Amino acid sequence: MRAMLYLTNGSILDGSGGPAFPGGVLISGDRIEAVGQIDPPADCETIDCGGQAIAPGFIDIHSHSDLQVLDGYRTKTSQGVTTEVVGNCGFSPYPSFEDRDPVRKYADGILFGSGEWGWRNAGDYLAAASERASSTNVVSLIGHGSLRVAFMGERQEPATARELDAMAGCLDEALAQGAAGFSTGLMYAPGSCATREELVGLLKVVARRGKVHATHMRSYSWDLHASIEEQLSLARESGCRLQISHLQAVGRKNWHKQDLALEMLDRARDSGLDVEFDSYPYLAGSTVATQLLPQSALDGGIPSLLSALADPETRARLAQQTEAGLAQEWTDVLVTGLESETNQRLVGKSFAAVGEEWSTTPVEALFRLLELEKGKVNILSFNQSEENLRKLLTHRLCTVISDGFNVKGRPHPRLYGTFPELLGVVCRDKGWIELAAAIHKITAKPAGRMNLSGRGLLRRGFSADVTVFDPGAIRPRATYENPRMTPEGIRIVILGGILLQEN
Repeated sequence: MRAMLYLTNGSILDGSGGPAFPGGVLISGDRIEAVGQIDPPADCETIDCGGQAIAPGFIDIHSHSDLQVLDGYRTKTSQGVTTEVVGNCGFSPYPSFEDRDPVRKYADGILFGSGEWGWRNAGDYLAAASERASSTNVVSLIGHGSLRVAFMGERQEPATARELDAMAGCLDEALAQGAAGFSTGLMYAPGSCATREELVGLLKVVARRGKVHATHMRSYSWDLHASIEEQLSLARESGCRLQISHLQAVGRKNWHKQDLALEMLDRARDSGLDVEFDSYPYLAGSTVATQLLPQSALDGGIPSLLSALADPETRARLAQQTEAGLAQEWTDVLVTGLESETNQRLVGKSFAAVGEEWSTTPVEALFRLLELEKGKVNILSFNQSEENLRKLLTHRLCTVISDGFNVKGRPHPRLYGTFPELLGVVCRDKGWIELAAAIHKITAKPAGRMNLSGRGLLRRGFSADVTVFDPGAIRPRATYENPRMTPEGIRIVILGGILLQEN
């Protein structure tokens, strides 16, 4: 049995959303023994918190660190995160059978994989996480895209009855083995071609298991409202719990759509539908460059795309479709990750700037870069307004997330700075949210969404996941230009009773 640890002289934000109160936290082994005014045992180890905030370890329910969590990385630990939910947006590192290549090729752009990764099922992946993850608790969703690729490859056509039955069986197995839910990425091929019949059939499996469906919807721009209505309708028909991932209205011409989007979710929630959403505290998002294209161009994967771009007539048609679908300006879309060393000098430049440098159009610069990098291009795009971001983060249904993932180049600063951005910039500097309410949005609220029993609150018997921070000093150092910077103000991080960080 590990010795008792006593955090004393703190300002306790217990995760409930209630006001802070003075006291301490007594930890015995991997559990919380007591919270508040405590008379600790004489022989326990004591840490004086100096009046700083003591909170539950932060929970990031939208992460893409499926592979990095197995290697003891500390980008989230340095932010106070003790639990990550991976497998989002349809991308998970399983199921992967005898031939692992299809799922690896599909998910590598988001999961930032290398080597021979891939697990047969959720049980095998979670066993690996239990054995290898040393800096965070790992919770996993099974991704629809990975599931589809495992059984159907990257072809874009409706699933046959036999394929749907096989996918439903694999999904049910994953949920039984401990996957916390199911994620869809309906803006990414091949999930983008899934029929309603396919989605309802799979979501009924999720509903029977009482798990959550987290969705990257078909559109956050021109078809934002239709995409929300599709998800609400699917949730009603299937009976599943719905979590809309990284909600926002993308592109200046669509900013006005956000108010109605929030009204739609409020009405659905008030009518009894179990629906919520999450958002990251930044104006810019990040993804793979192929998402800018019509997803039909990816029927058959990257090799098919490159063949299509080699045909002048098809290339011209794809250019027209890409331009028509773009919600941002080309000056707002930046190159952030490239596979080759040759083109690394382009990282940080907009496609408008790359096009100017190459004496061509921005869309042609996108196509050329995809050709040169064999499809492996990551982007950052400035999507939304300050006022819309404020409305999202302060909404009653919002959980705050990072949506962070690594790239070969310059990742989005959210990978290193999300939670200090929320607590330092959004709460303290801008005054948008009270500190206790913000802590609730990154502790008890996400724990409830993912059915994480025994986490998210400072309570007797709960897991001893604790973060101590200085409310006056916490701030991110990661920027768009220099994103790989750890934050300031996180003093102590404890995972399952083990001290991971003390400053």
